[in-house]
Amino acid sequence: MSKKKQRIVVGLSGGVDSAVTAYLLKQQGHEVIGIFMKNWEDDDSDDENGKYCSSNIDFVDAAAVADVIGIEIEHVNFAADYKDRVFATFLREYQAGRTPNPDILCNAEIKFKAFLDHAMRLGAEKIATGHYARVRELDGQVQLLKGVDNSKDQSYFLHRLNQAQLAKTLFPVGELHKTEVRRIAEEIKLPNARKKDSTGICFIGERPFREFLNRYLAHQPGPIKDERGRTIGEHVGLSFYTLGQRQGLGIGGLKPERVKRSRGAPAAAVPERGGGDHAPWFVARKDMQSNTLYAVQGHQHPWLLSHTLIADDISWTSTAAPGAAQIAAKTRYRQSDAGCEFSPDSPASGQFRLDFAQAQWAVTPGQSAVLYDGEVCLGGGVIAQVPTQLPGIGENPRS
Repeated sequence: MSKKKQRIVVGLSGGVDSAVTAYLLKQQGHEVIGIFMKNWEDDDSDDENGKYCSSNIDFVDAAAVADVIGIEIEHVNFAADYKDRVFATFLREYQAGRTPNPDILCNAEIKFKAFLDHAMRLGAEKIATGHYARVRELDGQVQLLKGVDNSKDQSYFLHRLNQAQLAKTLFPVGELHKTEVRRIAEEIKLPNARKKDSTGICFIGERPFREFLNRYLAHQPGPIKDERGRTIGEHVGLSFYTLGQRQGLGIGGLKPERVKRSRGAPAAAVPERGGGDHAPWFVARKDMQSNTLYAVQGHQHPWLLSHTLIADDISWTSTAAPGAAQIAAKTRYRQSDAGCEFSPDSPASGQFRLDFAQAQWAVTPGQSAVLYDGEVCLGGGVIAQVPTQLPGIGENPRS
């Protein structure tokens, strides 16, 4: 982190991490200005005066933090940018049957683009956020590193940041563990020192996810089938399910086949519907053409395991893509790094392939595959295809 005194604009979210970020920078002697970003309009008719969206409460908390620290704070509305750059893509991906990660797109398009541009207009030399990640300069490049607290590391969500964005960004709490951040907040008597960490997507809040999507997406019910092609239930629309999903399928278990005899007839194996004491069902595949959802029993069912993926919509944190190499990757947040072989495709295709030594669970089109070389986040891409050998289902292409 630079020792030169600078004008730094901090994104104050109302949470403890951004609050401590602002405090640390102020203590270092920097001129700190707080910005509260409003990224979603609370205009839902059934929101019951803010029952689900907490932006008003968050702004009050951010303003209280600014008062304690002794910095100015500005309320800026980026909702129009968010709707155009993030929410529209979010809906398109779900409608196509994929599962997007809007937090990644929000970082690339809003927090480190629209917000960064606004900060530069205020004369800022740097911006700072409360993300658990780090940056460092090495050989003329700015690297994105994992946060020191591995349990809170957020580099996965930041992998689309480029050199220009990283060069203007600071992540002070990335050097700390969460327990230390809480301790500092308590010590300086920040009003949000014990505030619960926010989870989920900002525009959905605490409301049921399916209830929210139902207001924006067309949906058509269809069959839920098992690995043998037997219909075992009905789904409400493929957009409302994601691979690996266990809850909300509305089906019980199928007991192992039993032998059923009737008078004068040979024994026949008949599947019997079972109860909750049997292996749970998981969403394994979505066939958009036939509007069929496939579910399988057991967490380690072969249909849930993949050794290979193909990603597109690639973004690298450095000025050049890595060459073919043995590296590590995550196919979802909070997953341990998994060793894999990275194979860049031709520049014209804009894709890469990952082959994992150990099968990965529920690799999901629409999610991001993020690459690492030790603690350095290299970038990544959006999972487009998960090649399979499943009969009649194909490779789940992205388009």
